[in-house]
Amino acid sequence: MRFLEGHNNGEFSLTEDLSDNIPQYAILSHRWEAEEVTFQDMMDGTGKNKAGYRKIQFCGEQADRDRIQYFWVDTCCIDKTNNTELAEAINSMFRWYRNATKCYVYLSDVPGSAFNTDSNSYLLPWEPAFRESKWFTRGWTLQELLAPISVEFFSRYNERLGDKRTLKRLIHEITGIPISAFEEAPLSQFSVDERLSWAENRQTTRAEDKVYSLLGMFSVYLPLIYGEGREHAFKRLRKEIQNSLIENEQYLSNPQNRSCIQDLRTTDPREDKKRIEDTKGGLLRDSYQWIFDHTDFNKWRNSEQDRVLWIKGDPGKGKTMLVCGIIDEISVLTRLRDKSATRLLSFFFCQATDSRINNATAVLRGLIYLLIDQQPSLLSYVRKRYDHAGKALFEDANAWVALSEIFTSILQDPGLNSAYLIIDALDECIVGLPKVLNFIVQKSSTSPRIKWIISSRNWPDIEEQLEIGGHKVRLCLELNPKSISAAVSTYIKHKTHQLADQKNYDDRTREAVRQHLVLNADNTFLWVALVCENLKNVPRWKTLAKLNEFPPGLDSLYRRMMSQIYNSDDVDLCKQILAVTSIVYRPITLTEISSFVKMLEDITDDHESLAVIIGLCGSFLTLRERTIYFVHQSAKEFLLEEASTVIFPSNINDIHYRIFSRSLQVMSKTLKRDVYNLRAPGISIDQFEPPEPDPLAAVRYSCLYWVDHLLECNTEDTANDIEDGGSVYKFLCQSYLYWLEALSLMKSLPDGIVMIMKLENLQANKSPNLNAFIHDARRFAIYNRSVIEQAPLQSYCSALIFSPEKSIVRAAFKKCIPTWIQRMPRVQANWSAALQTLEGHSDQVRSVAFSPDGKQVVSGSDDKTVRLWDATTGAALQMLEGHSGGTLEGHSDWVRSVAFSPDSKQIVSGSNDKTIRLWDATTGVALQTLEGHSDRVRSVAFSPDGKHVISGSVDKTAYDWFICIE
Repeated sequence: MRFLEGHNNGEFSLTEDLSDNIPQYAILSHRWEAEEVTFQDMMDGTGKNKAGYRKIQFCGEQADRDRIQYFWVDTCCIDKTNNTELAEAINSMFRWYRNATKCYVYLSDVPGSAFNTDSNSYLLPWEPAFRESKWFTRGWTLQELLAPISVEFFSRYNERLGDKRTLKRLIHEITGIPISAFEEAPLSQFSVDERLSWAENRQTTRAEDKVYSLLGMFSVYLPLIYGEGREHAFKRLRKEIQNSLIENEQYLSNPQNRSCIQDLRTTDPREDKKRIEDTKGGLLRDSYQWIFDHTDFNKWRNSEQDRVLWIKGDPGKGKTMLVCGIIDEISVLTRLRDKSATRLLSFFFCQATDSRINNATAVLRGLIYLLIDQQPSLLSYVRKRYDHAGKALFEDANAWVALSEIFTSILQDPGLNSAYLIIDALDECIVGLPKVLNFIVQKSSTSPRIKWIISSRNWPDIEEQLEIGGHKVRLCLELNPKSISAAVSTYIKHKTHQLADQKNYDDRTREAVRQHLVLNADNTFLWVALVCENLKNVPRWKTLAKLNEFPPGLDSLYRRMMSQIYNSDDVDLCKQILAVTSIVYRPITLTEISSFVKMLEDITDDHESLAVIIGLCGSFLTLRERTIYFVHQSAKEFLLEEASTVIFPSNINDIHYRIFSRSLQVMSKTLKRDVYNLRAPGISIDQFEPPEPDPLAAVRYSCLYWVDHLLECNTEDTANDIEDGGSVYKFLCQSYLYWLEALSLMKSLPDGIVMIMKLENLQANKSPNLNAFIHDARRFAIYNRSVIEQAPLQSYCSALIFSPEKSIVRAAFKKCIPTWIQRMPRVQANWSAALQTLEGHSDQVRSVAFSPDGKQVVSGSDDKTVRLWDATTGAALQMLEGHSGGTLEGHSDWVRSVAFSPDSKQIVSGSNDKTIRLWDATTGVALQTLEGHSDRVRSVAFSPDGKHVISGSVDKTAYDWFICIE
């Protein structure tokens, strides 16, 4: 790929053909017309006399204004007399446009603003000509519209008309292409036929080019055969597309692969990025471009030694949007956007207010998910563990250890060429932040092919941990005031323009708003955004008078926002909403919040009115797809720390009690037998989708968290609720089975078992009936967990009829047993001493043991396997197949004895194959094999300090082994 390079004297020259170290460049999109400048013209120096040279001048001058030294124009940067070069260029064209820093569309048939003759037209002056431009009818310009991140449109007289983001609706109307295609949605999201339809009415000079111009849109390669005709070329394209689809379908059609990916996914970071950008009003390119010229960024990017870039700054300084911009810029060079690229890109956005994405395991799951999406072969490292443990691999107490080892294996994969890994808002990783930091430090030291970017606040703990590992570049936003100030100024200009258009400000008002923002922003993007959001609610004629009421500084602005709420007619309603949203364990939906705020209960289904009410809360909250989020973590922290006496007038425990009590009320009202109207008791959890509207929508949060809010209440407040005849007892007696059914429908039954155990620990001796019910409820749930998880309506069939005759749950819900069950099976009178049955072994179980922490159970069997179980729920966690010659090298005969180490981290097993094996209890990896006995090993045990293992054998000896684990 060769470029045109601009010089100080206004001249342009061609570079050599560059294959490596491609610089940042701009690219021109236009229609070919008479007297275009060719490659040969540039070489001979004769191109200046041609009409087409004006386009080259325009592109070079515009690139210079954008501080881009190199630019590319198809007419003169390709030697079309060289067939090999032409073929390579056509097959690479989509990628070249996608990798461009900016694409300038030169519309020679659009005169610009000065040429509108209809002064009464409601259209933009140039819009009629823009709609009729022949640029939209040409075949090659389709990929030039879709591929680049930044596409800017210019008139015949070099007037900038807008870009594909600001003009997306207009372009959609002209082309029929969905707006999402202009917003960086992967083209693979659109069907083959839909993508082909975008080109139906476009024309090319040569018939075959109508096909060749589509190659990049489908990521396929075709040899060029001019003269073959359009139909033949189209058949070849279709064949290549089909071959590509077959490969993807074979991968995705594997049910085990599909199940593994679905269970791994807790979120799609690409969707989180889009949500964050939309919530913040869109990504403004000019506000983050400065970083690509920054010394520290380029030091990290170009140095082999500096593998971690830490972007740190105070709240509201624009860290997240800066990270979004970096992702956009570097993604074009990775497989995330270019299927032919060798480098991968994965990223994750932590968010403290969202329990899905505020913990260490979620970070690893998100990063692994995106890496596998780009390089499916990496899934094999997950499948090795997933095939044994199932979904529990990602969710149980050992998930971090397992995932970190999986991730380590992925980073060491010989097929992984290189990768960028980006974590935004690491300080908002509420659970397990030290683990993530330690992982980054370790891997940055041992994985030179991996480059990390992390962003966070200025926390000493983070800095201290990163200092340990070295290989770090620190970019402090506060130490770059000039760059940040320029970026904030650009942002202010953008937001002021938006506000002026929306409110119809005159020039004086618009300039006054801009000046106030510039003088008081203190280089804080969030402050600007919040002030502009508040100004939307100020009448235009009051704007100038109100401006000085917006003080500088985030905390000062938050105080003003609280003052506004306090003086409004809706103060009580807003305080209740802010109180609830401040303490819930995950962001709640509009439907859910109406369950906790009594004043909203009559408008549960009126989402439009609910959205308006959320908007009354002083810009502290924002909505995305009917889910309520804080506009920023600092806003939530302000409410909990600075404004707690306002939103929690008595104390925070009262709000926990309100959520708990309202949860019981709404669940009692909503939950019922067969709430999804499935009818057939045997229908599996995988055989249906939630109905629309979802009857459980208003109670999903309550079903999962009502016990947690109960535990946060003062014991004096809940004394009546947890006594016999109290609200908890009534709910369980009336709705316990309905609650289990709902949890199963939500695929959260294990969470329900944990909640029941929390209730059991809460009980007082003054409530014997409640104690008895909860004890029986725990036995019922654990005993029937597997069947209810698989088929929710079995709660009322097999679960009831096979429970003991004197089971309290059976007696309370006997009416729910279907009438078609005429004859009841004979069952024991009471629950036996057996709490649950752990099923999975295919032969005799010879040995079992509890872990010292009581959380797990290990079992050894004649089927030559060791299995690990969750002691609370009975779920299978691991199966060590190595005993039967499977994926792990291990015992080849019966397993006769198993034991846990004192720290519960290791398992030892003894077998008839005369060996002792040591295993990692979290991952199932074989750590050591101890050989020495001449006959079967019958017994094994750890020493109290965990450093020795003792073994006894049929060979009449006992061995004391020293355990050395690297």
